[in-house]
Parts: sequence; structure tokens; C-alpha cells
Amino acid sequence: MMLKFPMAVILLSLCVCTGAIGQTQPQPQRSGTPQEQAACTRDVQRHCRPVIDQGDFTILACLQEHRPKLSVACNQVLKEHGQ
Repeated sequence: MMLKFPMAVILLSLCVCTGAIGQTQPQPQRSGTPQEQAACTRDVQRHCRPVIDQGDFTILACLQEHRPKLSVACNQVLKEHGQ
């Protein structure tokens, strides 16, 4: 089954800034509404920071692993997308 919401949500709303001053990095295309992104940003930063650069599915797996600790809002976003 193809995920309609592959969790780019999650935080590809996070800016992992590693570029030097004056360089611009292309921003990843974000999916999910701004509200959905906002709902999970803090949870991703708190629980999944070490895997942020490993792709959407890794972030999703991390959030699922930390499900009991997620905010109500992020948990709801996951449920709404069948996760």
C-alpha cells in the first residue's frame, strides 16, 4: 500500500542547517499541511533528531517507536493518515 502521507510532514519542516554562511541549500519538498507539520515538529526534534537526515520512512518509524510519548496533536496526525 502506498502511503499517501509518507511523513515528509514530519518534519521536513525541520531545517537542518549545515551550510556555510552565504550558501543556500535546496529545501526538501514538504508534504502535509502547515498545521500537520506544526503538530509533529516538536516531537520529531525531541525524539527523532538523530535520524532526521535518514528520510521520511525512518522518521515515521521513529515516531511510531515513541508513540506513547508523542503529543496528542502529532498522534492525531499519524492516526488521520493511517499510521
